[in-house]
Amino acid sequence: MHIGILTGGGDCPGLNAVIRAVTLSLIHGVDARVTGIERGFLGLLTGRARPLDSDAVIGILAQGGTILGTHNRCDPFHYFAQGGADVSDRALQQARDWGLDALVVIGGDGTMAIAHQFQQKGLPMVGVPKTIDNDLPLTDRSFGFDSAVAVVAEALDRLGTTARSHGRVMIAETMGRYAGWIALEGGLAGAADAILLPERPFDVDAVARFCAARQAREGFTIICIAEGAHAAGAGLTVRATLADSPDPLRLGGVGAWLAAQLQPRLETEVRATLLGHVQRGGSPTPYDRVLATRFGVHAAQLVRAGEFGRMVVLRGEDCASVPIAEIAGRNRPVPDDHPLLLAAQGLGIMLGTTATQR
Repeated sequence: MHIGILTGGGDCPGLNAVIRAVTLSLIHGVDARVTGIERGFLGLLTGRARPLDSDAVIGILAQGGTILGTHNRCDPFHYFAQGGADVSDRALQQARDWGLDALVVIGGDGTMAIAHQFQQKGLPMVGVPKTIDNDLPLTDRSFGFDSAVAVVAEALDRLGTTARSHGRVMIAETMGRYAGWIALEGGLAGAADAILLPERPFDVDAVARFCAARQAREGFTIICIAEGAHAAGAGLTVRATLADSPDPLRLGGVGAWLAAQLQPRLETEVRATLLGHVQRGGSPTPYDRVLATRFGVHAAQLVRAGEFGRMVVLRGEDCASVPIAEIAGRNRPVPDDHPLLLAAQGLGIMLGTTATQR
């Protein structure tokens, strides 16, 4: 048995833990030959790969990023380097030339959409969910998310001390384009006073009134805002548009925009911090190391059982799998009745319009 592994989309903590678990499980389980494909699906087009054995994955469990590299703009069915041409047959031929029996792909909704198309063309696929946004459907958790939340919580802790010292409104902008899971959990963990999500358009005047009331009582305010959050009636804050990207909009700057809107409405100073890619970098938390390892082992079990066209998921405490077709191109926003939103409301946290005063 000869199995390939690749990581697609953005990087995140825990990718190497999956690579390690898949490799070791296949080697020890069925004495498989394992090949790591470099730079995601781009490696299928350029023929870049390396053998993976036990020695190759020693010491990578706690290492951030991915030893194989990744690429978030290479879709062989719409290849950016050739004007969006379908070059998937070339990628399939490369897989045949390598003698691959199947491919384990680690990525988010875009990666799973590509994997589903390759599955339909006859290349057996097993998917492993990866996204710090935690927005893939049908899985309770994706690895990388816990690590990103830890970064946000620590940032809010640090911003809180300077906010108290200077009596400021401090805004921390997190990742989260269309789903606000990072801002929600990070905001709760970091004791944010206001949490603004893409799913709930906010009222700038209401946020200003909330900050003014807090200034009179506590003297400072901490706001955690997702990059995809927006004011009611306003659009997303787009910093760039990449026509050759699967998701052409590059968001960022809503925190600075909100600061500019609040400053004239408040007597106190307002500062914004963009956390950006620090949320993707660094070593995975112990939780993400364990979850990524479990996902990798389960992916190897699916390969050994010949259950292809499926993605590993977490359901409660158990690993299971679902058809990749049910994941491809979909995301999972924060529902209005989610228990964490209800908890935030119970704490008097401002969620964009009104809030119980603390």
